[in-house]
Amino acid sequence: MRLIELSNIRVRYGVQRLHILLRREGWKDNHKRIYRIYCEEGLNLRRKRNKRIKSARSRVPTNGIASSLHECWSMDFMSDALFDGKKFRVLTLVDNYSRKSLVLHSGISIKGEDVAEILKNVTFEQQAYPKRIKIDNGPEFIIKALDRWAYERKIELEFSRPGKPTDNAFIESFNGSLRDECLNVNWFLSLEDAQQKLDVWKEDYNSYRPHSSLGNLTPNEFVENSQNMQISLF
Repeated sequence: MRLIELSNIRVRYGVQRLHILLRREGWKDNHKRIYRIYCEEGLNLRRKRNKRIKSARSRVPTNGIASSLHECWSMDFMSDALFDGKKFRVLTLVDNYSRKSLVLHSGISIKGEDVAEILKNVTFEQQAYPKRIKIDNGPEFIIKALDRWAYERKIELEFSRPGKPTDNAFIESFNGSLRDECLNVNWFLSLEDAQQKLDVWKEDYNSYRPHSSLGNLTPNEFVENSQNMQISLF
């Protein structure tokens, strides 16, 4: 019953993540039994993926891999619509090392000046500047305001090759999770409603959602462990 409850709440989580959540709650059942029940109850999600896209996702360029916090961030835009069909955009920003979501900012129109201002705010909150930021060649990212902001802080802007989304694989993976677990399962009544739901999902993603590439830790747990490790070295 608890497995069914969790699967109803976390509708886009697979059996591996659901098993981790059960273990957190103290259930001792091993993954084989959880998987058997998962299948018997018809909870398995059947998702067909294009083979070409699936193989492309495994090709992660080495220049996007980071070995420490704030070494490399990735930034991108996504699009969605309100209940009345009015389009809006979402600026996404993640730390490649910890996979932590740093920004989810929605707006009808987000210009390059807005991006630079958002980056000013997030670097103030994080009390750190990235060494580099991976972005595509969108008009919001090639504007002088962003280039000047990065130049003054000695931050390198790395642009993806046109038509090569795998050059920025970390943000593409994050955007896929955001689309699958938030944008596709919510009904947005207004821009304010969309931002509120994005903020809730961001907190859940950073603080609760287990991440397989982080040893099933959450991004916040991974950041805390990394910081404690650095302190112990001194």
